[in-house]
Amino acid sequence: MIRPELRTELARWSEVLTGLVIAALGVWAALLARDSFFQLIAALIAGTGLTLAVIGWRRMRFHRTTDGPGIVQVLEAQISYFGPETGGFISARDLVELHLTDSGTSWHLIGQDGTRLDIPVGAEGADALFDIFANLPDVHMQSILDALDSPAQVPARPLWLHPSRRSIARRLH
Repeated sequence: MIRPELRTELARWSEVLTGLVIAALGVWAALLARDSFFQLIAALIAGTGLTLAVIGWRRMRFHRTTDGPGIVQVLEAQISYFGPETGGFISARDLVELHLTDSGTSWHLIGQDGTRLDIPVGAEGADALFDIFANLPDVHMQSILDALDSPAQVPARPLWLHPSRRSIARRLH
């Protein structure tokens, strides 16, 4: 009944739209509420909806429509990449550096023990990396999203560096 192109586009925007609907319901409830307690609850619902919409927007920006080789799987903070020629595993807890290649086609993850894992940005399941990256200590997701949007302007330095490594990097420069 719904055209496939429209269904795909709605699925892409679903998190943003859900957040906006929740926010609108919160605003509507706040306008109808007579008691300040219920107005406060409705305002919290509206704020939650807006937060969900912003997170959905960021997830949507993180998603790449290109088809990269391989499959990414994240299970209990273990990142696994199964590629046609390469692959590997790295624990999210062991990550110390995150890079995006100059062309913006691959993530380059480095672990504490020197483990290196290259994952194509468009690999199947690579969207799961958003949650991993968002939970890294002191991460600036906006910098990561900007780098994805403009790969030609990706800095030579890591997009994210573990806080324990920052003091070492400052001493070297």
